[in-house]
Formats: sequence, structure tokens, C-alpha cells
Amino acid sequence: MPTPPGWLLIPLALAVGSLLGVLIRRLPAGRPVVVARSSCDHCGTVLQPWDLVPLVSFVALRGRGRCCGGAIGWFHPGVELAAVAVACVALLAGGPGWQAWITAGLGWALLCLAWTDVEAMILPDVITLPLLLAGLVATWFTQPHAVPEHALAAALGYAGFRLLDVLYRLWRGRHGLGQGDAKLLAAAGAWLGLAALPDVILLAGVIGLGQAAALILARRQTAAAALPFGPALALAVFLWRLVQS
Repeated sequence: MPTPPGWLLIPLALAVGSLLGVLIRRLPAGRPVVVARSSCDHCGTVLQPWDLVPLVSFVALRGRGRCCGGAIGWFHPGVELAAVAVACVALLAGGPGWQAWITAGLGWALLCLAWTDVEAMILPDVITLPLLLAGLVATWFTQPHAVPEHALAAALGYAGFRLLDVLYRLWRGRHGLGQGDAKLLAAAGAWLGLAALPDVILLAGVIGLGQAAALILARRQTAAAALPFGPALALAVFLWRLVQS
């Protein structure tokens, strides 16, 4: 199967980023994603298609709503730019054939999960579970012989984090890891394989500790407050995927 030109990832990333912004805001709230029309955050006016062109509409409207002049905010443009950054990194990492496209798809899903966890402290099943399945499909597509090992890695990753949470709860009387974290690690196993899991967990732990230390030093977090682990784990998975590319 011929591979589409790599440059097509960039315009696609803008469209994907627009969709990710909708998912990040609507999934935690249980709001419909497909059937509901986008509306102005200030006056509730239903937005027209020309108001929703990724980045272009924001620039053309100078960051203000056409309907009421209210500030649009940087959330949606920020997600769209982040999606473009993921695509650029995937292209730079290279890899034969479809590798850049597969890596970009993984990165976009991880971006959605990480941002959602930061905003709502949740990793939605509607993203993590299909991501797990996609990892096995991608493995079959690129390394068919490795599918059993990656399936085992997914099972062990989930079981390991669930066991760790049970032990932490017995020790401290509260959850240390959410079920979403366990499902995300299972997805990591499906994508990266068994040998990568210890390194991914170690890297995620280092990133998480660095994040916590920075927030504490900036006085935006206390040592006892809960901190989402999803962003650190998502970044570790994406970095390790780049190493494997």
C-alpha cells in the first residue's frame, strides 16, 4: 500500500487538533461529541463552519468571537498547535512507510489523554481502550510475530498498576493510581512491547517527580495534593515510541 506524502500530516494535524479540543472539554462532562454543534462560550450562539477553521478563524477574528466580541481564549488554538507539533516530531523521527503516520496517531491520542487528565483528572475509557486495541493492530501491521508478546505486555501492564494501587491503598488508605493509569499502561504495552515497560514506568516516574517538584516550587501544588500521572505516562510512551521508530 503506497504511503501518503508526509506533508499531509500537517493540515491533518490542524483538523485533528480541533477535534481533540472538543474531546478534551466534552468527554469529562459527558456532553455529546458528534451531534452537538459548537457554540460561543460567552453568549451561546451556535458557531458557523467559517468560525471553526483551525487557527485561521482565530487569527482572522483576532481572538474574539464574531457574535459578541468575547475573548475566544487560547485553549483551542493551543491544542491545534500541539497537534501540529506532534505531527512534526513524528515526521522528524521518520521510519519507513507508514511509521510517521502511526506515530502521529499515537501522539494525538496521548495528547488528548494528557490534556484531559490535567483539566479533569480523568483518562476516558473511550480513548484508552481503543488506543490499546490500536496498539495491537499497529503491531500486527508492522511486526506480526510480536503480537502475542505485546498482548502479554498489555495484560501485565494493567495488572501491575492495579496491584500497585491495591497495595498503596492498603498502606495509605487511599488510591495512588487510577484505573485510567492502569489502562494507559496496558495501551503502552500493546504499542511498545514487554521489554519497554520498565523503562517507560521509570521515565514516567522521573517526569512526574519533576513536574511535582516544579509545581511545588512555584507554589501551585502542595506535597499532599493529588497530581495526575497521565501526562507523565503519556509523554514517556510517546518518547519511547520515538526511540523505537
